[in-house]
Amino acid sequence: MATRIERSFRGISERLVIRYLTNLGGEQVAADTVEGEDWTATFSSEQVGIGPSLKLTEITIVFEGDDDTLEPLVERFAQKAMRAGG
Repeated sequence: MATRIERSFRGISERLVIRYLTNLGGEQVAADTVEGEDWTATFSSEQVGIGPSLKLTEITIVFEGDDDTLEPLVERFAQKAMRAGG
């Protein structure tokens, strides 16, 4: 059964998102999409305000795929992203 998980991460670049997802077994198939054997991750980014003058990049990733594959994949990605910035 297919699952969809949406997560947002702050302080990480699109370049790092692509690197982390490809290191987790995916292949970049479009500017904003990385696909693995049993999953797909599509991402977008925007600048969000933090307080009156600080802005950070927020990346939103939609992970879709096989139930058994997706939960551990998202957890491994989140661990990498936390080390990068948030």
